[in-house]
Amino acid sequence: MFNRVAATVLTVVAALAGIAPVLADASSYAGPGGATGVPAPVHGLHMMLFWVCVAIAVAVFSAIIYSIVRFRQSAGTAPDKVLPHSTQVEVVWTLVPAMILVATAIPAARALIVMDDTRDPGVSVMVTGYQWRWHYDYLGTGVSFYSTLAGAPNDARQLRSRLDAGSVKDQLLDVDNPLVIPVDTTVRLLLTANDVIHSWSVPDFAINTDAVPGLINEASFRARKTGRFIGQCAELCGRDHGFMPIVVEVLSRQDYARWLAAKQEAARAVASGAAAAAIATTAMTASPAAASAARL
Repeated sequence: MFNRVAATVLTVVAALAGIAPVLADASSYAGPGGATGVPAPVHGLHMMLFWVCVAIAVAVFSAIIYSIVRFRQSAGTAPDKVLPHSTQVEVVWTLVPAMILVATAIPAARALIVMDDTRDPGVSVMVTGYQWRWHYDYLGTGVSFYSTLAGAPNDARQLRSRLDAGSVKDQLLDVDNPLVIPVDTTVRLLLTANDVIHSWSVPDFAINTDAVPGLINEASFRARKTGRFIGQCAELCGRDHGFMPIVVEVLSRQDYARWLAAKQEAARAVASGAAAAAIATTAMTASPAAASAARL
């Protein structure tokens, strides 16, 4: 009897080892929502481990139920007061978990490599978490801005607000300045924080990466389609933790190029105005006569 059970268990494990790479293959699955190529291996790994757990549960509970029914006292079974040592049992309960770990290690490593691949990015963004907003700095472009909870959701959440929160679109899930990225482009995120630990989490991109003060974490994704994708800070970063959403807008490459050019022009205009104001302030401070003339 034991030999038949052991052979069955080993057959199931061998079958799982054979189908593990197939279940974890991302090329044939678009992933939840199909937003990027990252959710595919993550979802494949999840489903593979789910069915492994189902197989283990079926085997274990089948053995338990069989033992309860077959060796019940009412059937005349006498209790075995001396548990005999069995080398076969020890070999099986050592080899089976080892084989399961080997069967799942390869697809798990493959998924981790895909998730952590930040080579040759088309866009690099430094993401800094604050209480309670995000700052995005497009490295090498001169474009940077803060992303904060949008006006209407922010007004509706106030204590004595007269706005009906239920009537506000994307309540607590909309921002004034979303992160804008191009489609079909590898985006590398460098994440850190200015005060406490935050977490940049967007389920459609299979990203949930901590932003830790004094530390830079990396994440990457490649959007497969245009659209608007929503996430939230996934760390308990303070009393307004629930009012720190993340919005990512994926544009076509042409639209992204126009958006970036407009942002760069606006940044140059602001910089020029600030420089002119600084020069005027310096001149007026250095020359009292000029300051008097300016007041006249």
